[in-house]
Amino acid sequence: MRGVPEARAWRRHAAALLAVVLALSASQALATDPAATITVEGSRRVEAATVRSYFHPAADGRYDAASLDAALKGLIGTGLFDQVKIDRAGDGIVVRLTEARLLGRVAFEGNKKVTDQDLAAAVQSKPGSPFQRAMVQADVGRMMEFYRHVGRDGVKVVPETIERGNETVDLVFTVTEGTKTTVRQINFVGNHAFSRRQLAAVISTSATNVLSFLTHADIYDPDRVAQDRDLLRRYYRNHGYADAGVTDARAEYDPTSQGFAITFVIDEGEPYRFGNVDLESHVAGVESERLRAWIQARSGAPFDGSLLDKSCEALAREMEKLGSPFAHATPRTNRNAEARRVNVTFVIDEGPRNYIERIDIHGNTRTREYVIRREFDLAEGDAYNQTLVDRAERRLKSLNYFKNVKITSRPGSASDRVVLDVETVDQPTGDFFVSGGYSTTDGWLGEVKLGDRNFLGTGAAVQTKVSYGQYSRGADLSVSEPDILESRGTAGAELFGRQTFASSYQSYGTDSYGANFTLTTPMTEETSVQWRYSITNQSVTLAPTSSGAAVSLPIQQAAAAGPAWVSAVGSTTTYRTLDNTKSPTSGVNSQLSQDLAGLGGDVRFLRTTEDVRYYQSLGGDLVGMVRAQGGYITSWGGQQAPLINSFFGGPSMVRGFAPNGIGPRDLTSGSAMDNVGGSLFWATTAELQSGLPGVPDEYGLKGSAFVDAGSVFRYAGPTTFGGQTVNVASGSILRSSVGVGLTWASPFGALAVNYAVPVTKAAYDVTQPFNFTASPF
Repeated sequence: MRGVPEARAWRRHAAALLAVVLALSASQALATDPAATITVEGSRRVEAATVRSYFHPAADGRYDAASLDAALKGLIGTGLFDQVKIDRAGDGIVVRLTEARLLGRVAFEGNKKVTDQDLAAAVQSKPGSPFQRAMVQADVGRMMEFYRHVGRDGVKVVPETIERGNETVDLVFTVTEGTKTTVRQINFVGNHAFSRRQLAAVISTSATNVLSFLTHADIYDPDRVAQDRDLLRRYYRNHGYADAGVTDARAEYDPTSQGFAITFVIDEGEPYRFGNVDLESHVAGVESERLRAWIQARSGAPFDGSLLDKSCEALAREMEKLGSPFAHATPRTNRNAEARRVNVTFVIDEGPRNYIERIDIHGNTRTREYVIRREFDLAEGDAYNQTLVDRAERRLKSLNYFKNVKITSRPGSASDRVVLDVETVDQPTGDFFVSGGYSTTDGWLGEVKLGDRNFLGTGAAVQTKVSYGQYSRGADLSVSEPDILESRGTAGAELFGRQTFASSYQSYGTDSYGANFTLTTPMTEETSVQWRYSITNQSVTLAPTSSGAAVSLPIQQAAAAGPAWVSAVGSTTTYRTLDNTKSPTSGVNSQLSQDLAGLGGDVRFLRTTEDVRYYQSLGGDLVGMVRAQGGYITSWGGQQAPLINSFFGGPSMVRGFAPNGIGPRDLTSGSAMDNVGGSLFWATTAELQSGLPGVPDEYGLKGSAFVDAGSVFRYAGPTTFGGQTVNVASGSILRSSVGVGLTWASPFGALAVNYAVPVTKAAYDVTQPFNFTASPF
């Protein structure tokens, strides 16, 4: 009978063991099914499944303290909840939530110098997004940073909320803008090779002056000062000073003047020249000799750091063409301090095989993204090349659309992927000028000019101009589009109308109206070619002469011929190496222009002109400039070149002479002795330029002393009209003058006042010692 109880006991133990196994299995099932154990309370807009997705069990399938802490941080980090609490309830987890209220309206009050649109773009709190106190405080900092960039450090921003019910609040930022923080003084310490005036022309910041309300260059901006520091370093590096550096750029606030004094501390070092210039290629299959032609640095020439950059860029582009897109050139320099030589070896290596995953662009609140992207020679998926990235950054800075541009890189989603971050800060690009004055050519005149060089953020330049003068009037509307057809060419169109009237310098007037169409293509960094087509209706108009003398017969003939259409194609080749376009101290500016009229229209001629200027620093403030210009016009197809298109010499060629004061002249007795134009001209200038003692650099005033010489000659028109013969003096007589001048680099353009005394001239020339001119930069 003992077997029966033992069997029953075994069955009882087996049943108990089975119950334990089933219980453990059920418990394990609860632990490995996280969603079934999580209860969500207080979630109304956010679905419970979304909340559960933040919970991730540990390796054993259970929710330990670390996994619950990670879920808590993840939920708080979404910004969707004001409060998050996680508790255990038996075998389950309870998540109790208080959802963040929604923003109904985000408004700004008290801001007058900055628009609501600009501030809305600066903050991250947006209507319809969750209200987060941490983000609001961060937005206060972003707004203050934005004001700092427009020169207002004393700004105060106070955020306030207004309850609107239904868990919605309005957010209002109340702004107290304060006064503008300006730069009152700029100092340079340690500069010997270049004067204060030369360095002041390099940087973009200027001290407050009477024109600061137009330029805004006196606004204190730490980022701009940092850029100026780099501009100064580059200026020295590009002018022979390989060791130069700006060791400090201090900005000190002066309570008395209520502005900043900025001091740039410069360590110039010694000037160098290029020594040996060599090249090493470590890329298989590419020989060094094949690439030497792309090196722009030359042995014995003054050291120029920009040539190192340009050479590296040219080598990188050539290596890409040869099938090595990852290759990059690095200039390895070796200084010989005693000989003051910098030996340079361009070393070409294969770079890491990285590709650009993305180009992320930030901060462009106005400029369209495609305007920024087109300055890159790289795109998503291309081989990463740091040389070409640096080139894109320089191009973006040179657009003058942005206060600041910075390109950085970070790792992408894979080890061979790179993400480029492009950080930009837009700046105003619109211009509005109303000006008036006096010109010796046009008499009293007024002008209104309205334009934008980054129209609606598209990169297009739009300008309209209306002028009204005593002897001239005109209007024109122009539009230009850069990077046409993704070729880096610029296409432009202009509609114009102009009138000139009889004056003491000429006994006739002119009318012209028409259109110009241009396409400018860059050939190299220094050279560009503009191709154009113009269609112009032009005519000569007569008015009674004040002296009662008869208008010259050649001019009467031109007026009697009536209006004529001039259909012309042409080109202008520009070569420019100037260190500064507004106030150059070194470099060359050359323009060769040629126009062929006769592709349709009423007249046929070929007109060619050349103008070359060379600038050289002579030490301190002193800059030397020499200029040579010349031109000719000739008819073709058996026609006479129009008188109105001939050359009429004046102060633009030789100062000291009146407009139309030199050149072929009708000396016939009883005539008004008009200048009838020449078919050839030449002119030269030698000039010394310097700043004015005691005049702040910020005013942009320079004095000059000059010698001019030139001539206009060879009248090509008829001399017999209906049996009457005119006496035209047309010889190549030397005209020359000496004088002094004053130039003002104003926001409206370059304004110049000159006083010149003729030294040699023809007896019939018309002199005018005083001359005033205005021209764009």
